[in-house]
Amino acid sequence: MLYENFDLQMWITLGLVLLTIVGFATERLPIEVVSASLIALLMIVFHFLPVPDLEGQNQLNAARILGGFANPGLITVVSLLIVGEAMVRTGALEGVASTLYRLSGGSILRGLFISLLPVAAVSSVLNNTPVVIIFIPIIGAFAERIGISVSRLLIPLSFASILGGMTTLIGSSTNLLVAGVVSELGLPAIQFFDFFIPGVILASLGLFYVLFIAPRIIPDRAPMASQLASEDRQFIAQIEVLPGSPLVGQNLSDGTPELLSEMTVRMIQRSEHAFLPPLDWVELKEGDVIVVAATRKVLIESITTLPRALHPSPTRRQLPLRETNDESPNSPDLATEAWQEGDQVLAEAMVAPASNIAGRNLETIGFRRAYDCIVLGIQRRSQMMRQRLTEIKLEEGDVLLIQGPPQNVRELQNSHDVILMELSQHLLPRYFHAQRAALIFASVLLAAASGLIPIVVAALTGAAAMIVTGCLDIRDALRAVDSRIVLTVAATLGLGTALQITGGAEFVALSLIGALHGLGPGAIISVFFLIIALLTNILSNNASAVLFTPIAINIATALGTDPIPFIFAVIFGASCSFASPIGYQTNLIIMAPGHYRFMDFVKTGTPLIIILWVGFSILFPWYYDLPLTID
Repeated sequence: MLYENFDLQMWITLGLVLLTIVGFATERLPIEVVSASLIALLMIVFHFLPVPDLEGQNQLNAARILGGFANPGLITVVSLLIVGEAMVRTGALEGVASTLYRLSGGSILRGLFISLLPVAAVSSVLNNTPVVIIFIPIIGAFAERIGISVSRLLIPLSFASILGGMTTLIGSSTNLLVAGVVSELGLPAIQFFDFFIPGVILASLGLFYVLFIAPRIIPDRAPMASQLASEDRQFIAQIEVLPGSPLVGQNLSDGTPELLSEMTVRMIQRSEHAFLPPLDWVELKEGDVIVVAATRKVLIESITTLPRALHPSPTRRQLPLRETNDESPNSPDLATEAWQEGDQVLAEAMVAPASNIAGRNLETIGFRRAYDCIVLGIQRRSQMMRQRLTEIKLEEGDVLLIQGPPQNVRELQNSHDVILMELSQHLLPRYFHAQRAALIFASVLLAAASGLIPIVVAALTGAAAMIVTGCLDIRDALRAVDSRIVLTVAATLGLGTALQITGGAEFVALSLIGALHGLGPGAIISVFFLIIALLTNILSNNASAVLFTPIAINIATALGTDPIPFIFAVIFGASCSFASPIGYQTNLIIMAPGHYRFMDFVKTGTPLIIILWVGFSILFPWYYDLPLTID
């Protein structure tokens, strides 16, 4: 390399590094603006101040600087974001999460232990963000049940997912990006389990703190329950015992069946007979209609296990109408079957004053035919209703819980009969694709872990398969791609390339070695880890990973030692985004539901960084045989 001839370019590059750090840390401009500006500055600077190679070609031309957008690490990260979004949208992980919740009991420690260990395990093979999103309501419900503030549990949730991501190559975008830079610099590719053993040791050390110490440090904030008081409202709904339903044969004398445990059974209708409480002697049979009172949250959960049972089917009074329409392609049942396999939205709509549907029931209104939506429940204040859902006469002010395709629900805005509550709209998972999504995810994981195909090929193929098979539509896939991640990573990859080619990375590495003169690789790698661990909370994990990887390689080269331990120091150090909400995306996600302040992360995360630094400083010199001093 011709570093000595490019002092001006090197100092400009180092100045851009400092400018980037300030831009990311102060947040006066959005991170996307800082990243895009950095890319533009790099292209302008090295167009007018080229860095020629031995053949006179500019090593930092626009194509090289923009090459970060095609980096395999970035493509893998984007692909896994899409795969993770598909897992969330299909509800493929919700069964596991619900089971963990039931096993938690009433103990905080037991609940954390049962919840966070699987979170860490799943985060080792799946992007952390969807894992945390799935577990937030589980943790929130657990906190509400045992009567503690959810703020004591959500920071441990985020930290556990970050720690789990430190153990395998695909556990975090940080790991993948470091691997991408390493490959670009011509070093052997990092394999799936290359840093698994030191990663598990450090993650276990961190999890001990997260489980036993962190909940005692985190201050109590306003409980989530007080912010979501409206979720306590009870809707009247009906559950039909369909052929093959797990409710068939359940005997209420043995207690409320598990599927109905969080609902209040108001009535059971069998043919023309209605059974009112007490219902201890009733054994459920196929065709029974169970009238229940339940919250919206419970009804949403029931759609997972009883997907068709909450859709009221036509009664005998509607049969003549059905018979006349059966041969029509627009018949109610055919139309319903057509849209139930697409995206579904759950929303609330209030019966408007002077509405034409007031005083009539859903049967006479023909609500499903008129709006191509299904009413799952009716909420009416201060009144006990013991009727089938389809027979309740609506009143002005009643709130209807409605399920339907997004476009049909939006069209309710034009109705004069109901007032759609905009903020109540909730996109339901595509449960009918859950097994398909789980199979694709398992295939991606197996292919990547076995080395059958490169990780970037496995991830990109998995993302394409999720879209092609209908687990995720193209719009949801595009929304899953975080523009901040793409621009930040591409910009910092370009900056990292400039650092390497201009000699900036070597200059920083030699300066650090000079400042630590007399210390061996074991001591230097400890200081290097601490520097990265602190800066990753000011920048971001991805930016830190890309910026420090070439520096790590140059430090190892100058010391005449294997670069692998220093590369892994970047992976683990850049993952220590515990002391700031801006350091890692999952920290930002939990801020609102946990009602956290910036200092909550500083107080809780700083001790964890120190613990991991001490553990790293003891483990790495021993594990990789790095002397602490120079003989």
